[in-house]
Amino acid sequence: MKRTLRIVLLVVVMVLVVFSAHHLLHFSAKQETTEQSSQKSSTGSSQKKTSTSSDDTTPSYMNKINWRKSSENKPYPDLNKLSNVWIHVSIANQRVYIKDGNKTVYTMYASTGIHNSTPRGTFHIQAERGDFFYNQSSGEGAHYWVSFKDHGVYLFHTVPTDQYGKYNVKEADQLGRTAKSHGCVRLSVPDAKWFYNHVKEGTKVVIN
Repeated sequence: MKRTLRIVLLVVVMVLVVFSAHHLLHFSAKQETTEQSSQKSSTGSSQKKTSTSSDDTTPSYMNKINWRKSSENKPYPDLNKLSNVWIHVSIANQRVYIKDGNKTVYTMYASTGIHNSTPRGTFHIQAERGDFFYNQSSGEGAHYWVSFKDHGVYLFHTVPTDQYGKYNVKEADQLGRTAKSHGCVRLSVPDAKWFYNHVKEGTKVVIN
């Protein structure tokens, strides 16, 4: 009888040990699966946030910076339909804002002068303008230039060219990112052409 009881107890103990081991293995596997799922979710979320952040650097109404293209993805404004047109140049933002009173009607990528060489203050568009110039002393030229100070010294114009009118791609690629000019305000080629054709003499220019 005692021997029988011992055998029964031994069997019970073995069953309990096997059951406990199986339960622990199942729990461990489930926990590992949960952790892997959590890691994948976290990684995916992180990647999604990074992608969103990258996309958010360019406002929806702006094209990505490209000196060959217009700055915005909408038509240029008709200045004849606006009552209080003026130009705001932001040195901090490297942007030119076409304004109608307090409202910005168009934003342009720009590059102002290195070493704070673009004059700050209030100016007005002057009579001098042209479709090309080349400055031998600086070794740079540009298309579609419009004077705003000192009658042909400080200008709005395209990204720089050589003496033959060929664009300096290395310099042009800095448009909208950093100050690179000798004091003038550089614009993309289409923006400068529109500025040359539509911004009238006497238009106020504020640079700060």
